Amino acid sequence: MAYDKFTVLTSSAVPLPIENVDTDQIIPARFLKATKREGFGDNLFRDWRYNSDNTPKADFVLNNPTYSGKILVAGRNFGSGSSREHAAWAIYDYGFRCVISSFFADIFKGNSLKNSLLPIVVPAGVHADLFAMVAKDPGVKVKVDLAAQKLILPDGRAVEFPVDEFSKHCLLDGIDELGYILKNEGAIAAFEARREGSINTLQ
Repeated sequence: MAYDKFTVLTSSAVPLPIENVDTDQIIPARFLKATKREGFGDNLFRDWRYNSDNTPKADFVLNNPTYSGKILVAGRNFGSGSSREHAAWAIYDYGFRCVISSFFADIFKGNSLKNSLLPIVVPAGVHADLFAMVAKDPGVKVKVDLAAQKLILPDGRAVEFPVDEFSKHCLLDGIDELGYILKNEGAIAAFEARREGSINTLQ
């Protein structure tokens, strides 16, 4: 699947200072019947966003026009629970390109990277400072430079973050794992042809 290339992202941020958010809260199980990745954003945090009569809950951050942007600042231990890849689909489909937390569940983190959603792990102190900055001024901008692996806070501080080289390559190139294979289809075919030739020669 092709995505927009992730190079430098400068955006305001949406704060969700709730710890231990599991994947069933991100995208409830009853919405997992679809197999295509599109449309899940409508039900992101469904039970937190809407009342039983489908009216928006005014006290939930995604229904608050004060906050917007392509960066979600989440509480510690974000994405725990089941391994459903749909959680990353829903966050990306809603419009977020990056999630910042002090800790992610490993499977959620892996699923995010496979779906062009960048999870950034920061120290607890930086995490708390970022929440405070966004609360003080919801319009402040956060900059993410993936190539340099640096998060630039609204106060100008640059914080380095880890990301494995393969995921970084795919994000920068706007592709997933299948897209990476397809881009190298010619080289793979050439290798297989050489291999087959070598086997025939030995026979």
